[in-house]
Amino acid sequence: MDLLKEKILAEGIAVSDEILKVDGFLNHQVDPALMQDIGQAFAEHFKNQGITKVATIESSGIAPALTTAAALGVPLLIFKKQASKVLNDALYQTIVTSFTKTTSYELSLSKKFIGDKDHVLIIDDFLANGEAASGAIRLLHMANATVAGLGVVIEKSFQPGREKVAEQGVSVHALARVKKLAKDVIELH
Repeated sequence: MDLLKEKILAEGIAVSDEILKVDGFLNHQVDPALMQDIGQAFAEHFKNQGITKVATIESSGIAPALTTAAALGVPLLIFKKQASKVLNDALYQTIVTSFTKTTSYELSLSKKFIGDKDHVLIIDDFLANGEAASGAIRLLHMANATVAGLGVVIEKSFQPGREKVAEQGVSVHALARVKKLAKDVIELH
């Protein structure tokens, strides 16, 4: 996706050899026109696969996942990271370790919104080490749902996320792939 790649190179900030900040258009301030294009790109790639739902983990994946769900005409599931007073029973839950926050959290999905007839596309903003995606896959497997694939806006291809997800039998489609990061250096494939 050329527009996304241009935005990454023009507005992204390489903080280190592992951290890329894209908070000006993707995950703090969101560019709605870009999100529409991202949703269309994912919908085009995954069309005709019988997808019944799109899923993401709160919060940075919500914008691209919502536009993807809208383009596919299916509901969006948001896996919750925070404990909730209203989401406290009939849940699928798993522990995920966050690369960016270096902490673990419990990921939850209400059993009432997922079932064994669902074929779910997971969408996220980044793929790095594959921990978040693996947690989402585990939740869907607990519900006996099938996983259509993983769509990521930006993949850091120098990290092991793609391999980790592929080992679980899930294909990955990235709209932009970063092959190298260093302080103030961003190289794309």
